[in-house]
Amino acid sequence: MPLQLKKPLAVIDLETTGTHLGTDRIIEIAIVKLLPDGNQVLKRKIINPQMPIPKSVTELHGITDEMVKDAPTFKQVAHELKQILDGCDLAGYNSNRFDIPMLMEEFLRADVDFDMRNRKLVDVQKIFHLMEQRTLSAAYKFYCNKIHNAAHSAEADAIATVEIFHAQLERYPDLGNSIDSVLKVIGEEVIVDFARRFAIENGVEIFNFGKHKGRPICDVLKAEPQYYDWMMKGDFPMHTKQKLTEIYTRTMLKKN
Repeated sequence: MPLQLKKPLAVIDLETTGTHLGTDRIIEIAIVKLLPDGNQVLKRKIINPQMPIPKSVTELHGITDEMVKDAPTFKQVAHELKQILDGCDLAGYNSNRFDIPMLMEEFLRADVDFDMRNRKLVDVQKIFHLMEQRTLSAAYKFYCNKIHNAAHSAEADAIATVEIFHAQLERYPDLGNSIDSVLKVIGEEVIVDFARRFAIENGVEIFNFGKHKGRPICDVLKAEPQYYDWMMKGDFPMHTKQKLTEIYTRTMLKKN
């Protein structure tokens, strides 16, 4: 069943120095932009992370310090990437938990306002796990009957994700052929911060970690305003700190 789009869908895949949102950096980004008219555009960039790439990570994707030393930094390409992604819904494989949170961190570090409002987020891994339950390479074999020889290349992974998504639409008619119909089946996540330090319970923002897990954030901040300072000084992702500040400001305004 052909995918029907109301607006462009940008399928993203990243290769990074590691998986820690607060300290690791993007070294490769690939975007397959699916357009409502059925065409698609591929954009790929190698990025200088301004930090050493661990040997264990290089062994996964083959990108070395030498390969990125003359590449632009994320800050240098941030506005270009933002322009490419403007007006797009976003998709990827495990993208809601890794690629999009990591991308958001990089935009925040570059002081570029990347607005997530009014964007639909489609995580193709979630469809796979919901329908069949398995890795990107396994999904590629299962849905497309192809061997994913270039795993851990951002470009190859993004293209494979597009093929898997199209195959999923063909295999599961119940998904429909629009972003809205797909999200109706797999569910649309309510995300406070991409690192999942916070969550929503009965419409209330709560802590999702530590000694205050399960407690409303506003209640904790009212009772222990020093907890805000502790988190802001801690090794938490910038997006988490941004959302905490929004909640803190809102809470203090109500308190006063």
